[in-house]
Amino acid sequence: MDTLDDVLEAVGPRLRALRVERGTTLAQLSESTGISVSTLSRLESGQRRPTLELLLPLARAHQVQLDELVDAPPTGDPRIHAKPIRHNGTVHIPLTRRPGGLQAFKQILPEGYPGGDVQQNMHEGYDWIYVLSGQLRLVLGDQDFVLKEGEVAEFDTRVPHWFGNPGPGPTEALCLYGPQGERMHVRARTR
Repeated sequence: MDTLDDVLEAVGPRLRALRVERGTTLAQLSESTGISVSTLSRLESGQRRPTLELLLPLARAHQVQLDELVDAPPTGDPRIHAKPIRHNGTVHIPLTRRPGGLQAFKQILPEGYPGGDVQQNMHEGYDWIYVLSGQLRLVLGDQDFVLKEGEVAEFDTRVPHWFGNPGPGPTEALCLYGPQGERMHVRARTR
């Protein structure tokens, strides 16, 4: 069984390997985390003891779980214990735990959501929506679609868009949201 010192000594080489694997320089990592280049260098070489205040922004920057940085022992339980987020009558259930990067959610939209007139929005990113049950109305630019159970849509969120539930009943959908510029591609190979 590893001692605490053994675990902490292994963090530096793991940090260096992650940075090198991603092709990131110390200066780039410093810019994205706010941690000085000298502190990052000392962490990687083992001359500085890792702290939670340093490891949290590094885990976020490398898009890995904190326990991956410190090589925490596996719990044996792969389940995600999601806490539903309620917002404006909708329920968002996070299905991923990874900070940054692609995020997956199950969304439950009540009938008639969001109410009112169609007001399209635009922002950086990329969305992918799969309708599990019910219907989802998607207005994308000047196109208007109704997605039914088993249908999927993917789109660049820089295109004006809006979605809602035309009913009847609630709509449940799986949604993948990509960060700025990241795209989720769903393709089927032809034989």
